Amino acid sequence: MIVKVIKKIVCIIALATILSCKNDKIEKVKPGANESPASKTLININKNTTKERFSPPNGYEWIEGKPDSFGYFLENYTLKPYKSQILRYDGDPISTQNLHEAVFDIDTGDKDLQQCADAVIRLRAEYLFKTKKFNEIQFHFTNGDLVSWNDYKNGIRAFVNGNSVSFRKTASFDDSYQNFRNYLELIFNYAGTISLHKETQAVTKNTDLKTGDILITPGSPGHVVFISGSCINREGKKLFLLAEGFTPAQSIHLLSNPFDKDLSPWYDLDVNASEIKTARYYFKPANFRSF
Repeated sequence: MIVKVIKKIVCIIALATILSCKNDKIEKVKPGANESPASKTLININKNTTKERFSPPNGYEWIEGKPDSFGYFLENYTLKPYKSQILRYDGDPISTQNLHEAVFDIDTGDKDLQQCADAVIRLRAEYLFKTKKFNEIQFHFTNGDLVSWNDYKNGIRAFVNGNSVSFRKTASFDDSYQNFRNYLELIFNYAGTISLHKETQAVTKNTDLKTGDILITPGSPGHVVFISGSCINREGKKLFLLAEGFTPAQSIHLLSNPFDKDLSPWYDLDVNASEIKTARYYFKPANFRSF
């Protein structure tokens, strides 16, 4: 198997992956112990899911995803205890620990693989696996080859030879979760922001933005964040929570908003913006996509 380092180097080869860094009613918020130091938005530090921990700003209400939807999966995903650090794949904390408000309770693996596009792929795949939508677990390599979980669990493996890929059955049937993780490691090696961009659809209206959509710059370097929560006011104005993985492979985390500390961690997003500033990356122009 070609390691992640190789796919960064061989960016001129079509097969190589281009890495991406590769409450129904809200009461008036008063300053208190449960409030983030950088924000006037209430953070319920003892709650364990995105939806429970982050109350929308005054006048807004959570937009709840439909049961069994990707958005529902994300907004109800378990978070690590408040103030948890972002850890690298090797267990060491990253140097920047002041730009996030939460860490998702999901492992990063022990290899430098689960970076930014891979973090989105991981959560999307975990959602499909949990809801038993196995036929939808399929991702493209950057060169365009489609690799499905159904094929992989039936023993079909990808063989890379320079710039080409061939597929042969070399293993017995195995639909275990561990084998599913092996499948994802293969995807992480050969997929990235370019392939993720191609297998999603453009979101062109602000009214259509929802939890589970992504904001992406495909390429090298490139990056992607995903909407992990949404809220709305009576006028129809929406605000969003953003989360990401990053390079090197590290904890998936929910971002703060250093550009509007009164609103943080919520973001005011516009699909037509020429630039969107997030805590750790600037997207020029806005490029929202949906699965």
